Parts: sequence; C-alpha cells; structure tokens
Amino acid sequence: MKNLLSIICITVLLSSSNLVSAQSGYKVVNQIHLEGDGGWDYLTVDEAAGRLYVSHSSMALVVELKTGKQIGKIPDTNGIHGIALAPSLNKGFTSNGRDNSVTVFDLKTLEVTGKIQVTGKNPDAILYDAFSGKLFTFNGRSSNASVIDPIQNKEIGTIQLDGKPEFPQTDGKGKIYVNIEDKSEISVINPNSLKVEKSWSIAPGEEPSGLALDNETHRLFSVCGNKLMVVSDAEAGKVVTTLPIGDGCDGVAFDPANKRAFCSNGADGTITVVQEVNKDSFKVVETVVTQKGARTITIDKTTHHLYLSAAEFGEPKAGERRPPMKPGTFMVLDVAPVK
Repeated sequence: MKNLLSIICITVLLSSSNLVSAQSGYKVVNQIHLEGDGGWDYLTVDEAAGRLYVSHSSMALVVELKTGKQIGKIPDTNGIHGIALAPSLNKGFTSNGRDNSVTVFDLKTLEVTGKIQVTGKNPDAILYDAFSGKLFTFNGRSSNASVIDPIQNKEIGTIQLDGKPEFPQTDGKGKIYVNIEDKSEISVINPNSLKVEKSWSIAPGEEPSGLALDNETHRLFSVCGNKLMVVSDAEAGKVVTTLPIGDGCDGVAFDPANKRAFCSNGADGTITVVQEVNKDSFKVVETVVTQKGARTITIDKTTHHLYLSAAEFGEPKAGERRPPMKPGTFMVLDVAPVK
C-alpha cells in the first residue's frame, strides 16, 4: 500500500511538473478591444509598418502594434474574409465575400482607392504573390481562383480548382500552394502559367483550412477539421507525418526563427504548438489556453507575438446552434512567448 501510494504521489508530481512546463512557453499578455460587432476571419501583420489588419464583419480594422490601439479602418468591405499587402505598390487588398469584390486601399493613408469586381463567387482567402506580381482570390462557392493585375486593378484570368479552396501560401519562387477543403488535398499553382501543376491527398487529414509553410525545409502545415495537423513535403508532394491538434481549428501560423507551427483551435480555446525538430521530425510541445471562439491566427515574425480574433459569447437560445456574441466584446488576443 505504501509503495502504491508512493507511486501515485510521484506520478502526480511528475504530471504537475509537465503541466507547468507545458504552460510556460506562451501566454495571453493583452486583450486589444476593437470597435463593432459581428463575425471575423483572417488577420494580417505588416511587420515593416508595425500594423495589424483585422477582418471584422464589413470592415478591416487597423491596429498599431506598438501601442495596441486601433488607428484606422477600411470601411464597406461587405463580408470581408482576408487582407493581402503589396508594400512595393503601397497597396492593400481585402476579399469581400458577399459582393464578390476586392477593396483596394493605400497602405500609408488607409484611404480606399478602388474596388475590383471578380467573376468568382465568395472570394475568401487572398494572396499577393511578389514573384509574379499578381493578386489571387480563392473563391469558395465557385471552386476557382481569380487572378488580378494589382497595378491596373482588374481581373485578368481565373484558375479552375478541384474543389473549395481555403488558405494559400507562396514560396516566392513560382509556386503557390492551396488547401482544397472538400477534397482533402493540396494543389500547386504556377502563378505565371496560371495552371494547376499537381495535387496530392493529405489523408488521413480531412477538411483542411489553415495552411503554413516552412520555406527553408519545404514543409507545409495543413490544419484539418478532424483534429489533425498534416505535414507535407512541398517538393515531393506527399504527406510526411500527422500530429494531434485541438477542435475547431481554422488557422495556422509558422515562426521560421523558432521552427514552430501554431494552430488556433476555436472550439477548445487553445493553441497547439508544434516544434519542427528537423524536416522529418515534429512534436507537440505545448497547448496554450486562449479563449473559445479564437479560431484564426497570425504571427509577427519580428517579435514572435501571435494574434487571434475573439469575442465573448452568451448562451444559445432554444433551437440555435451557435451562441450569440455579446455586443462590444470583440477583441484581438496578443499571445507572447514567456521569457
């Protein structure tokens, strides 16, 4: 009996030690409260300008990261999903799902300078590819990508995809990768020829949403609806490994300096932290508590801070699946590494 009690005590102490260690890497250090109510999607950091762009309902909110204060907004972005930046052109772009458009704004003044109609339905994710000098929207309801000339502010082509596209990544050398959610695969687009070069299955991952890229080791990180992160070899076009993540993931960010991938799990209110040991070895090193509903994520690669949109929610009414958002509670969580 004494031996059994000793074993139990040792196990509890070891478990407590592991728990403290697991929780000591990152934590929420600030809540940046922002205006407005309604839903949200992607966030984007402009590291050179020290700004954070946050999609929120029908506008993009702009936060100065040094002060954690809202300094502006891009209005009339109907059903905004994503924000893409083209610093060399001094232009920013938002994808507006409800009216199939892209809003163009000045990065310095934040003034809206134009609007581009696309033929694709429900432009969701948006990407500026500096290598080709083209802007791409990935359209959820028409299973294609719209190609835009960002200088002339007009659509110049479309790329048919195998299914519903989610988040893309560019390697900056002539390849764009995009998750195809309903086919559970990754497709590779040539931004010059505007052709899909190849696709591969990411099974056992299902319904991938967020996508991140380690451009040094050529590893892609797809976060999936069945609580898996799938790591793929971007060059060979095959799955390397899978790792367990939390529930309700929608976004993933990668820190190239620390070789870590961060998956935001909205249903759990957590971030799963995955360490890249080497190009073929990965492990979950931490689960960070954030807030339920915090499902999208971005990273400032200069400060290593993570940012997630969130809000407070009430109890759902009878017959309603989703709980109502409490008015005036929209915020961005600032998650920082603990020194």
